[in-house]
Amino acid sequence: MPYVSAADGTQIFYKDWGGGQPVVFSHGWPLNADAWDNQLHLVASHGLRAIAHDRRGHGRSGQPWHGNEMDTYADDLAALLDTLDLRDVVLVGHSTGGGEVTRYVGRHGSARVAKVVLLGAVPPLMLKTDANPRGLPIEVFDGIRAGVAADRSRFYKELAVPFYGFNREGARPSQGVIDAFWLWSMQVGVKGALDCVKAFSETDFTEDLKRFDVPTLIAHGDDDQIVPVVASALETAKLVKDATVKIYEGAPHGLAGAFERDFNDDLLAFITR
Repeated sequence: MPYVSAADGTQIFYKDWGGGQPVVFSHGWPLNADAWDNQLHLVASHGLRAIAHDRRGHGRSGQPWHGNEMDTYADDLAALLDTLDLRDVVLVGHSTGGGEVTRYVGRHGSARVAKVVLLGAVPPLMLKTDANPRGLPIEVFDGIRAGVAADRSRFYKELAVPFYGFNREGARPSQGVIDAFWLWSMQVGVKGALDCVKAFSETDFTEDLKRFDVPTLIAHGDDDQIVPVVASALETAKLVKDATVKIYEGAPHGLAGAFERDFNDDLLAFITR
């Protein structure tokens, strides 16, 4: 399996399909690169090079005790782009991956980047503070940590339901989607999972977003129960100059069904325009 070495020696797994302009995908918590397989196949089938890595602590990448925070996640992404010498890159980040992509631009600039796509992304800041009253209270994230620590298998099975909006009236839950979410989630180490909750919830990306200077697509479901749109996409759009904003009516956090089909169409259109 292909790996690149991070600055501290951690091995970062990645998959690399197709050829052409590179499109690099960063996944959400607590998943891995496999969560992007449909989009990887889509863009590779349209003459593009599709790349996705497992974040440190997740999936097939190393599980170090240290470095499970946004600066290092962004540096790991930089190691991937630098090692493969990727240029004119489209960076696509979902949820926590959107934070990783945002911190990459803020920390490393956009010399290698052509465009950015933020899907259901955590920036600018998920945590409720005096300066960020629309965020979620710390008790929400404490509850996530408690669930992972107490019975992570059960927690991930239960989390999949609101993640994909299967708890909404009229929804048609897919046991296959739930099982896949659970399988991916069980591959993240407990240390990495717990640390990543702090990373995605307490990191303030405001200054990173102000550094964006490439075309950016901000995409979000307006029924996202995990990363509420009012505290994320709508605030991000105020900070990224001339961003394209797509709000999907009734759509959840996770990609499935009609939401996935609509996003796929918008993703391809944005990349190739």
